[in-house]
Amino acid sequence: MKTLVADGQDYFGMTGFPILAGRSITNPTTDDPPSHPHDLTEIEHSHDFCELAIVSQGQGLQSLEGMDLPITAGDVFLLQGRQRHFFHNRNDLIMYNVMYNPDLIMWPENELRCMPGYCAMFMLEPTYRKQHRFASRLHLKRMQLAHVEAICNEMERESKDKTPGHEIVLRAKLLELIAYLSRAYMQGESTETRALLRVGEVIGAMENDFSNDWKLDELARIAHMSKSNLLTVFRKATGQTPIDYLMRLRIQRAMEMLQQTDRTITEIAFAVGFNDSNYFTRQFRKVAGLPPRQYRTQHQGFPA
Repeated sequence: MKTLVADGQDYFGMTGFPILAGRSITNPTTDDPPSHPHDLTEIEHSHDFCELAIVSQGQGLQSLEGMDLPITAGDVFLLQGRQRHFFHNRNDLIMYNVMYNPDLIMWPENELRCMPGYCAMFMLEPTYRKQHRFASRLHLKRMQLAHVEAICNEMERESKDKTPGHEIVLRAKLLELIAYLSRAYMQGESTETRALLRVGEVIGAMENDFSNDWKLDELARIAHMSKSNLLTVFRKATGQTPIDYLMRLRIQRAMEMLQQTDRTITEIAFAVGFNDSNYFTRQFRKVAGLPPRQYRTQHQGFPA
């Protein structure tokens, strides 16, 4: 059977504001109906956006890429686009679903990736979920869950009422939620969680100090892993080696500087960690597809 693909337009509407919060209820009633007419909870599907699932009550099974994983109140996990999933054997299961498309939001990705908990939960855990048999998921304690439910309730109300300014509130609440969950993830104690956090520390270290001349030995020490193990885990999680990741990170920062400042190309090259402006230009062209001077002309117009 072909997996149904959920279209973000059905959820976010024609206006396209890419954040929406609601609830999935096992036994909906007229007094407590499903939050959205396109509820696909029990139908295998994937989608072209991210969905943050927070289990508020009950228990059940999440079928992810053909594997059944038990879920219970307090579990929190990210469902990324194109992951086949659905929920079944639901026993009084109530979930908050926070749907968003990070590609369409004014998204402080650079700042988020400085948080090891964000890197571990939002970048690494979805990749390792099946391998870890869901042991690396975030599981909130009762008081933590109550705090998260309060944020989700506000987001659900804003999504429904659409009061002027709701876009601002939803964006702010989503970032508040993600920051809170990222911090909570750092308190996880399972072996699998700690392993992902160690790799998250590596990503966070590079994001926080991208101009540093990082060596693989240093990054392996941060992760408390051998170099070969770090390379394997990092590549599986990000599709790149740590050094390739650092190179792209530097080029990304250089792109921002070319657009937002009038610093010379040589100054920018040194600012992002390159000691040779010619080498910087070659690497920039590999990533951006054009040299920095041409990139600036097209995107900002500052003199080179």
